[in-house]
Amino acid sequence: MIRKTLIISAILLAVVTITNAQPQKPVKMAIARMTHDHVGFILDRMNQDKGDLQVVGIFEPNPDLVSKYSAKYSLDKGLFFDNLGKMLDQVKPEAVLAFGSIFEHLEVVEACAPRGIHVMVEKPLAVNVEHAQKINALALQYRIFVLTDFETSWYPSTAKAWQLVNDSNYVGLIRKIVVHDGHQGPVEIGCSKEFLEWLTDPVKNGGGAIIDFGCYGANLMTYMTKGEKPLSVTAVTRRLKPQVYPRVDDDATILVNFPTGICIIEASWNWPFGRKDIEIYGQNGYILADNRNDMRMRNQSTGNETVKRITSNDIAVYEDPFSYFIQVIRGKIVMKPYDPYSIDNNLTVVKILDAARESANTGKTVYLTQPD
Repeated sequence: MIRKTLIISAILLAVVTITNAQPQKPVKMAIARMTHDHVGFILDRMNQDKGDLQVVGIFEPNPDLVSKYSAKYSLDKGLFFDNLGKMLDQVKPEAVLAFGSIFEHLEVVEACAPRGIHVMVEKPLAVNVEHAQKINALALQYRIFVLTDFETSWYPSTAKAWQLVNDSNYVGLIRKIVVHDGHQGPVEIGCSKEFLEWLTDPVKNGGGAIIDFGCYGANLMTYMTKGEKPLSVTAVTRRLKPQVYPRVDDDATILVNFPTGICIIEASWNWPFGRKDIEIYGQNGYILADNRNDMRMRNQSTGNETVKRITSNDIAVYEDPFSYFIQVIRGKIVMKPYDPYSIDNNLTVVKILDAARESANTGKTVYLTQPD
């Protein structure tokens, strides 16, 4: 009897070992629209063939874009659909990547959520709070993940700054965060006509630089403060190049007052060069992340400023957002509410952007919550 039990146990152990050793099937993903120039990220990723995802369908009703991308990336025309619902029902993806206008994010989630399909959108989550709340309600009702992708979420310097602030207490209590984001302007850097059509539209994008780059600072502030809720928002927008951007702002300064300090977000389509950097000042020191790798820091213990180059060898970070999405879907990553990709963080982001728009339009501070 004991021998029989041992044999059965050995067989079961062998089955479990073989099963665990087998590689997981790639996540079936579909693409919803291709009007966002960042769609090249996933198309390039397809050519890398890492074996963890499979693009099974692309919804794009614009035949010019279908021809453009199918030729550039040697895509099978059979991948393309001109109807989102038909694509979802036919190819049955586990997840969808939205690369259309910000206004269309809600439409994508409305189509995917009842079908149990997870969604990742490009930043920000939504054009306004109403859309964001509907997306959140759908995600909760149908128990899907809705992630928002920010380039700064991939940065080793972002992960290291968070670790220094929250795990190492390097700067002490945060008193001021300053975030600079932007570039020379989407027209100036050569964005496609399909991208510009909605990026410079006050409805489809929700605004200009205030939305396009203001969202980064709101996202990073929420992340670094582990989800502190903003108390008030004051914003000023400018149209410095009205001949280029007649319908939306091209420069925005947003002041976000949170319980322990203030965040200054400088978003612009008027920088002389592209930039994404953050400055964090606390009671005991500062951290300056100049780009994705280069950092400067100083506190009362170290005295002199330290310059460091941080890579993914130094700090755990997913430099590929699609790999991160896959790990969330597979249950390998459990997001904290304040994580940069999380829906809770990005609901706060949209609230800040909504308040910033209102403040810029009225010239008044917009109060969101009262301190405890």
